[in-house]
This record gives sequence, structure tokens and C-alpha cells, in this order.
Amino acid sequence: MTALVKQHLIDPAVCIRCNTCEATCPVGAVTHDANNYVVDPEKCGFCMDCVAPCPTGSINHFVMVGKPYSLDDQFSWTDLPPETETPAGDAGVAALEAVDDEAAALLDDAHKGTGGTVRAPASAAQPRINLFGRSNPAEATVAGNFRLTAADASADVRHIILDLGTTPFPVLEGQSIGVVVPGTEANGRPHALRLYSVASPRDGERPNTNNLSLTVKRVVETCGDGSVHRGLASNYLCDLQRGDRVKIVGPFGATFLMPDDPAADIVMICTGTGSAPFRGFTERRRRSMPNAKGRLYLFFGARSPQELPYFGPLQKVPKSLLDQELVFSRLPDRPKEYVQDRMRTRAADLAELLRRDTTHVYVCGLRGMESGVEAAFEQICREHAMSWQDCRTRLRDEGRFHVETY
Repeated sequence: MTALVKQHLIDPAVCIRCNTCEATCPVGAVTHDANNYVVDPEKCGFCMDCVAPCPTGSINHFVMVGKPYSLDDQFSWTDLPPETETPAGDAGVAALEAVDDEAAALLDDAHKGTGGTVRAPASAAQPRINLFGRSNPAEATVAGNFRLTAADASADVRHIILDLGTTPFPVLEGQSIGVVVPGTEANGRPHALRLYSVASPRDGERPNTNNLSLTVKRVVETCGDGSVHRGLASNYLCDLQRGDRVKIVGPFGATFLMPDDPAADIVMICTGTGSAPFRGFTERRRRSMPNAKGRLYLFFGARSPQELPYFGPLQKVPKSLLDQELVFSRLPDRPKEYVQDRMRTRAADLAELLRRDTTHVYVCGLRGMESGVEAAFEQICREHAMSWQDCRTRLRDEGRFHVETY
């Protein structure tokens, strides 16, 4: 396959010819004629300065092409040409989901094990990506930082609300943002970007508020030599106080998105902070389609109820909206149980769901859970005269199977 390269394009069908992009481009990559505004591929360095000011979003198109479209090509368009087929493999998917190379590498790592090309659900809303980068981050104000786990629990998990004020930062359920940690490494370079899934629905923590939330676990680990490792980004976020300012970039992600089809059945499998996107999914369904024909199913694992994020609020979600299985591996006088074990107890229900064309499956959490979930699906399919490999391939090809692990 010919190596693909990124190209920045402007959608002529949406562009209103306001000249904002040309006026803000610092390198003169944007130009126009009597027909279209276009981007010169030889000059564009993906600085993203032109993206946020665009009033229509027509500027927000980044595609992978075998050969860049020339200026003459772009001047002649009335619509964008069909996108080049996504290159096979996670790296190709990540490149399309995040123009920022650093974010693309993190998404590539999160998509390991997805087994090839990943597609968004057909009914998902069109995501906006990479509106803000390291050179022009958005600034948010901490509106709240609440501990989700019990005070005596070994895991300190936080619900952090970031208020964007008047800065447009549109996100969809399933997308991620990057957090810019202040300071530098020992070599003088900025700290590496950290990605966090958004835990709120697209219209904010409260309907029609310009904010978003994150679910963050404080990382404190004792190493073999007795020293203590403190996760840089997680401790920075968990220590934030109300009123503090945070620099964020993104949003990122164009495939791990919620279907907008009210008939969609959504199976969500997660551990720990992997619940973040599914909180957004659940709130979106509750607010926009409370009487949807499709059902939400949640398989959520933690060590104990005290360490399960959102355990209290989950008890109040009606089963008519969310069929939930909360699974604990460290309960006293109880055998260890993991999400894959509970999946097996719901084998008949899951087999029926896998047969439906309306079912979407999402897996998010620690990478170690993947093999157990795969084994459970294989056993369930085998016991119900199906092939998990065939089913998985069909789901993935139709944009109905998604994995993000870390």
C-alpha cells in the first residue's frame, strides 16, 4: 500500500467565505479564488490556528491521502471528494482521529487489539477533532473536584469538572481530551501529553452548559525497591482546586462514539475509570431519548463497591434505562469475580444481542481485561452455535465493535 499522508482541506459546501481562516493562518497556507478557499499542502504545518475561529467548521477536515490534492484540484470542487479508505491497522485509524502526532500515538496504543480498521457507528454525530493543540491550548477553570471512592478505599478516584467559559470546545460522548501538565522533563522538554476520556454528555454536566468532566484515578505505586511512583498527570489533576486553570487540547477520537439511533442496543464493558465514556453514553440516552427502543447494558468491574466510581449514583439509575451488572473481585468471604464471569451468567442475553443488527459493543478499561472479555465472548458464541471471530469481524466492519484500553 502507498504510504498515506495527512492533508488539511476546507469543505466548499459549508464554507461561507468569511476569510477568517486566511486572515489567521500564520504561514500563508490558506488562499482563495472566486470559487473556493483552499489550503496549500506544501505550506500547511497543521498549527491549527485557523480551526477554532472558523464559524462553520468547514475548515475542520483532515484526511489521509496517497497524493495531496493540488490547489487547482481544490479550486474546482463544489464538494469534498470521497475520503481515502482508512489504512488497515490501528496507527492508520489513530492518524485520522487525531492530527496531533502525540495524541495519535496515544490513541494508537489505546486501540491495540482491535484487529484492523475501526469505524464509527453509522448513526454517530460528526465529531470535531483537534480544535486546540499544544501551541494554542484551550484554558478551562476547575468548577469542581469530587472524590468518587470512599475515603478509606485504596483507590482515590475523582470526578473533575472543567468549565470552558466562552471558549467553544465541542465534544461527543466517547471522545477524549489531552491535558497539558505544567513544567518540563529533566531534559527540558514539555511533559508528555495525557489523554482522558470525557465523562459527560455533549451538552455538559448540566444541560446546555459549556463544561465537561473527567474521571481520574490518582496513581501512587510502590516499586520493587521500596520507592514510590506518583503518576504525574493523575496527581496534578486530582490535586486541582476549584478555580484553578488547566490547559487542554483536542478533542480527539472519531470512532469510539455513541450511536444516535434510538433503536441501538449498547453493551458497555469496563473496569475502573474506563467507565468515563459510558457515563456520557448513559446521560446522553437519559436526556435525549429516555423512551428509546434500544437498551443500555453495563458490565462494570472493580475491587469493591467502595472502589467503584459512581457506585452511589448508579444505584439510582432505573433498570428501564440501564441494565447494569456491577462486579467485585475483592469482597470478603466471596470468590473473586470479574466482568467476564458475569458476562457468562448473562450468556443467553448476550448471544441474543450479538445476533441483532442493532447491537453495539464497547470495551474500555485496563488492558488486562481484554483477553478475559474475548474468551467470554468466544465461549458464549460457541455455546449458542455462533462464531465469535465471524461475529466480531462483522461488528467491527459495521462500526459496532470498539475497544479502548490502557
